[in-house]
Amino acid sequence: MTEVSSLTGRLLVAAPALADPNFDRAVVLLLDHDEEGSLGVILNRPTPVGVGDILAPWAGLAGEPDVVFQGGPVSLDSALGVAVIPGDHGPLGWRRVHGAIGLVDLETPPELLAAALGSLRIFAGYAGWGPGQLEAELGDGAWYVVESEPGDVSSPRPEHLWRAVLRRQRSELAMIATYPDDPSLN
Repeated sequence: MTEVSSLTGRLLVAAPALADPNFDRAVVLLLDHDEEGSLGVILNRPTPVGVGDILAPWAGLAGEPDVVFQGGPVSLDSALGVAVIPGDHGPLGWRRVHGAIGLVDLETPPELLAAALGSLRIFAGYAGWGPGQLEAELGDGAWYVVESEPGDVSSPRPEHLWRAVLRRQRSELAMIATYPDDPSLN
């Protein structure tokens, strides 16, 4: 088996032709990617459920919009916290994933992290791929892989993130940001 180059911390941006409705125009932050598979959260799927409705202690620390995001189609009954914490050292209850982006242990008392948090998002569920599955989808052209920025996690307008991430690319990917929602109407 060939060694997998880690894409942890990068974004998967759904190609317009990606047929799976779970990932239509999705922007996925990869939290883990190795030869055993991949795990990430969809950054641009806010739900109408407020953070306070399911995790009241964390409600005051969640960024705007302060709603739970659907992180993906797997384990929708579980919650993941993703936070941006600037600096070299993170507090107890936070594990660095890439740069300033990391995972929050939601069992940690929120007051231990409050002073350090730059932003926090709560995700219900996640997106997961088995060994080699994501690589096959990448080979089929289902995803564009691009660098993440800390602001992607806390975008105040997540519904515009797909276009915004593509638009900032310095390649032909910037043109894809103009792809119409429904090409048949073009």
